[in-house]
Amino acid sequence: MTQPTAGRPDKMKGSLVIDFDDNQLLSELFGEHDKHLARLEQELGVLATSRGNELVLTGTRDARERAEIVVKDLYARLKSGLEVTPGEVDGAIRMANAPKADRERGSGSNKKLQITTRKRVISPRSPTQGTYLQSLLDNELVFGVGPAGTGKTYLAVVVAVSMLLQKKVDRIILSRPAVEAGERLGFLPGDMREKIDPYLRPLYDALYDSLPGEQVMAGLESGEIEVAPLAFMRGRTLANSFVILDEAQNCTPVQMKMFLTRLGENSRMAITGDPSQVDLPLGAKSGLGDALRVLEGVKGVSTVNFTARDVVRHPLVTRIVQAYGTHESDLLTPGKNRSGDRS
Repeated sequence: MTQPTAGRPDKMKGSLVIDFDDNQLLSELFGEHDKHLARLEQELGVLATSRGNELVLTGTRDARERAEIVVKDLYARLKSGLEVTPGEVDGAIRMANAPKADRERGSGSNKKLQITTRKRVISPRSPTQGTYLQSLLDNELVFGVGPAGTGKTYLAVVVAVSMLLQKKVDRIILSRPAVEAGERLGFLPGDMREKIDPYLRPLYDALYDSLPGEQVMAGLESGEIEVAPLAFMRGRTLANSFVILDEAQNCTPVQMKMFLTRLGENSRMAITGDPSQVDLPLGAKSGLGDALRVLEGVKGVSTVNFTARDVVRHPLVTRIVQAYGTHESDLLTPGKNRSGDRS
């Protein structure tokens, strides 16, 4: 597979030229009305100018080098037959902006870490996502901890689907505590699926994004895919399965221990949650934080911590998460001036 040539200095001071061998891919690379190039300029502080089969990057040396990494990664993606969306552009920029050590750690031993499902090929969009994906592939029990929007649950479902398709596991089991209903579902109208589905919808969304709808429905009917509230896990042994517990911050220590001890032969578990978003009754202890403390250093257990920098939704979401994090930190700081708080 041919690649763009190594960036070469332009006669213009502070510029770098990248040559491409396939002009037909450049419209997809640059985006409609060059929107991908505009994003590159906005986020990396470079000027990106296309001329024929060349792209000229003008800016500081560091900015040019980061932009070159992004452009070459996206071009390689197109050459391998994959699409380049605005999300992929943002992900490539996020990877390039990370410190070199983080980029190398996030890409793991495989520089082109990708997970394939029936509907798409998934690549990490931040160094932490790369670390998380590799950890899900390598470990029997993985905790993905951090704010919403970082891809914790989505990537766990993607890996589970990939392993199911490869026959590495026989089934996928997705669970979360139905805290909003107090896990007392009998008073709600409808049959059991109608009662619990609203609380499990995010898990269904990830499934339907990884598999065709008819395959998801067939899997649910056959038991190959099971989506159930945490209370339904009691007394079971989950063998030959990929088991995911979402919103784990909303389970108690007793529930967490119950869930962890369901792990059976040839099974894997992924547990995701955000310790800052506990919906348990005031004063109740979260099972997620408890498990992270108890299991620290235990062989076969891996913990990957996400931060606001790893949020892969709309860029505004990142800034919102950061603002709330700062606000909550201020509230916990003794003597911090809160005179402006009228709530």
